[in-house]
Amino acid sequence: MGADTKALRTRIRSVDSTLHLTTAMGLVASSKIRHATEVMNKSRQYAKAVNNVIELLTACNECKKSPFMRESKDGKICIVVIAGDRGLAGGYNANVFRLAKEYPDADFIPVGKRACERFGGDGYISAENFTLENGAELSKRLCEEFTEGKFDQLGVIYTKYVSVMTQEANIEWILPLTASQKKNNAGTIFEPDELTILNTAVPEYVNGRIMGLIRESYASEVAARRMAMDSAGKNAQTMIDTLQLEYNRARQGAITQEITEIVAGSDAQ
Repeated sequence: MGADTKALRTRIRSVDSTLHLTTAMGLVASSKIRHATEVMNKSRQYAKAVNNVIELLTACNECKKSPFMRESKDGKICIVVIAGDRGLAGGYNANVFRLAKEYPDADFIPVGKRACERFGGDGYISAENFTLENGAELSKRLCEEFTEGKFDQLGVIYTKYVSVMTQEANIEWILPLTASQKKNNAGTIFEPDELTILNTAVPEYVNGRIMGLIRESYASEVAARRMAMDSAGKNAQTMIDTLQLEYNRARQGAITQEITEIVAGSDAQ
């Protein structure tokens, strides 16, 4: 019986240590959620503004000559995969990798430590610290490779932020651009001409989209970790309560047995 209580005490201490860890990680994630969502919302606004300009340009017949608007040949695919820098975020990373499996023949460019570990090669380690300079370098290289015909489609696998409780793995196709039906009702004039502006603006557009999706993925990662730590903390507390009850019963049983033995010994005398 003594061995049972000792084992229970050890388990209680172990689970309590886990509870402290999950609580601390949950608090850290909570402190990051607000800033991450603010940055994500600003990125969405920027992406919407850039998309409006691109839609105006791709609606022009002259712009159909752009190498960025060539028809896809269903050939080689290049995909930027955005995952987390660490685990303990529920199904965040697993959902991204599950979606990536649907494109077995694609060339993957990983962003985030877990994606680099999964796909190898030259990648960008931190999604949290991914900078505009990183994005400009990556988008320039991707645009050059696209115009050279090294791949025919460019996509980004990211995690869409729906709410604090819901995040969805998704893929967004960036290149080639598709012709838009949007009319230039504002009478916007592009100098020197629409085709030149489009070819100049595409690398910035690609950079903005990749940066925006990275920011959205990071906000999703923080929210997913917050919910995972909440769930883990509740489970740990439930386990502690159950183990404490078992410990109390075992201890009470040991005390009862000792009293019984004392009484029996006294009667024997």
